Amino acid sequence: MALLQSLVLLLFLYICAADPLGEFCNKDSNVSGNGMISANIDNLLAELVAETAKTGYIATSYGKDQDKVFGLAQCRGDVDSKDCASCIQDAAKQIRQRCVNQADARIWYDYCFLRYNTENFVGKVDTSFGIFYYNVENVTDPKSFNKELGALMDEIRSQAVVPKNEGLGKGETTLSPFVTLYALVQCTRDLSQIDCAQCLAIAVGNFPNFCNNKKGCRVLYSSCYVRYELYPFFFPLDSKNALADTSIKVVVSP
Repeated sequence: MALLQSLVLLLFLYICAADPLGEFCNKDSNVSGNGMISANIDNLLAELVAETAKTGYIATSYGKDQDKVFGLAQCRGDVDSKDCASCIQDAAKQIRQRCVNQADARIWYDYCFLRYNTENFVGKVDTSFGIFYYNVENVTDPKSFNKELGALMDEIRSQAVVPKNEGLGKGETTLSPFVTLYALVQCTRDLSQIDCAQCLAIAVGNFPNFCNNKKGCRVLYSSCYVRYELYPFFFPLDSKNALADTSIKVVVSP
């Protein structure tokens, strides 16, 4: 049984790493008639693919003047360099296929995030477009659960704004002898401490709107990521709890 659960967990993690959680292609940024910007995007993506796995993050640009393109790629802080590299490769390929003529494009995976734009977005909080996943099942004791969730979120949000943690906070808390709550937050590394805190506050503030009393929730913005589950999902993996995830996706755009 333990072997079967491990195989199911590995299969789930592989699927999450291979399939995007969502993308944003800004239709107002169509550059189908500008071959220079398109070429600069391709060159930018090649640099993001080559460099991201070295440190798990890169923010850079390619080109000059009005044809210059800015890009950012970041992997989840608990993911190793091999999985990071694989995720960014998939992201770079898929974003060009899904946002063919858009100069403002973003793509989210479980293990990584990638975006580019002709406008310089680096160092700016962006919560204009959001993707939310929530578990269809409700917790049995909402009052107690939300109290524990709030305390855990406060703890890991405090971790995330410490410079040495590079925007990452993660942790777990025992709800009962058989149930553990796991949570992870992460900001893109271009943000200041105060901007990271602001982005995470906005993300967590959406829990009552989309994830109220739910067993699991994910909030994905361009500047930060927040997730909690009643099963282990970040590394190193905790195999105490069996995998059980049934989520619904909600997209919120400006």
